[in-house]
Amino acid sequence: MPETPFTVELPDGTVRSCYSPSSIVRQYFATGDCLTVEDFVSKARSALNEASARVEAKFGFACSGASASLANIEGWSSDLKPDESIKIVNI
Repeated sequence: MPETPFTVELPDGTVRSCYSPSSIVRQYFATGDCLTVEDFVSKARSALNEASARVEAKFGFACSGASASLANIEGWSSDLKPDESIKIVNI
């Protein structure tokens, strides 16, 4: 269950670093993917919830890092239009 940081580029060119406690995010994103904000947030939510569940299954508690990463993503993405594009720069 290796930690997997990933980097995204917002529509205005801003780059954001994201964190997952699990490589499961690679099943949702790949370097170079361009997704709408709405699709990105939906996939991030699914991936990070699944990552947290994996941590809980292994260690007996949910992953606060996954929850914090999702909260950060939901926070900055709320300022964007749902149909704008987010690019996965690195994963």
